Amino acid sequence: MKVQDRAAVTPEIAVPAPVARRRRRGRRAASFEPLLWMAPAIAVILFVFGYSLVDLFRSSLQDQGQWVGLENFKATISDPLFRTALLHNLRLLVVAVPVLVLLALLLSILLFETLRGWRFHRAVIFLPYILPIPVVAVVFGQILQLNGLLNQVLRAAGLDGLAIDWLGNPGWALWTMTGVIIWKELGFGVILLLARLLSMSAEPFEAARIDGAGFWQLHRRITAPLLKDIIAFYVVVEAITMVSWVFNYVYVMSNGQGGPGSSTMVTELYIYQTAFQFEAPQVAAAAAVILFAASLALIIVFFRLHRPEGAETS
Repeated sequence: MKVQDRAAVTPEIAVPAPVARRRRRGRRAASFEPLLWMAPAIAVILFVFGYSLVDLFRSSLQDQGQWVGLENFKATISDPLFRTALLHNLRLLVVAVPVLVLLALLLSILLFETLRGWRFHRAVIFLPYILPIPVVAVVFGQILQLNGLLNQVLRAAGLDGLAIDWLGNPGWALWTMTGVIIWKELGFGVILLLARLLSMSAEPFEAARIDGAGFWQLHRRITAPLLKDIIAFYVVVEAITMVSWVFNYVYVMSNGQGGPGSSTMVTELYIYQTAFQFEAPQVAAAAAVILFAASLALIIVFFRLHRPEGAETS
């Protein structure tokens, strides 16, 4: 009989029941060990954020310590200023996020294609992202005034028709701030995508070039699909930014008013003004709950759309 045939007919050695139980308990204990190490951090997070969220929900359902149910939510939703703020956040989301993704993808590809002096260009592109937002807002607030540096350059070039009040014109103020936000946030996406490109194997690109793929074909059919996961992550981050992290830009560049008029009002600034200027913290809490729900919904939607194939298993 051959060796492998003898091995095939050799009966398996039975493991005693107590030994098997000890092994199972050991595996279960090992699986819980990471949770034990993370327990202190989880407890702190639950205490800080969990308590704050519970207190926020409680405040949104009360007025002067009295239970009022959904009255604060009705007052918030019926406020035209709040609806205007939501519309502005939605406009930032719909306009700025696609522009950021396209520009970040294009610039990262250009840097990846060994553009001369790419390290210098990478540093220049990433520099705005590490600057403090108040600093960026103050500098651009000065540059974009009616008699600011930008308009002085335009007038000197004979383009007086383009020299408008970028932040004082209600029709242009929000678009101007959108441009500043894009300039500030772009560097993060470029570095994120470029890091992924530099870590990938060169074989798919070389094979596509051998097959005669041009620049646009190569990056549309090879690069973009390979960057799908990173692009999805960047979209989620920037979507959350446009919905709930633009307060600093608007507050500094509009002197805390969201003006001119309500042309740059966003939900965060609405919550701040309602709570501290108009002294209606319960209504502000209701607006904050709505903003939190909108941000959470965005996260859930994006991750469900990006769920890998086969993830849903019964």
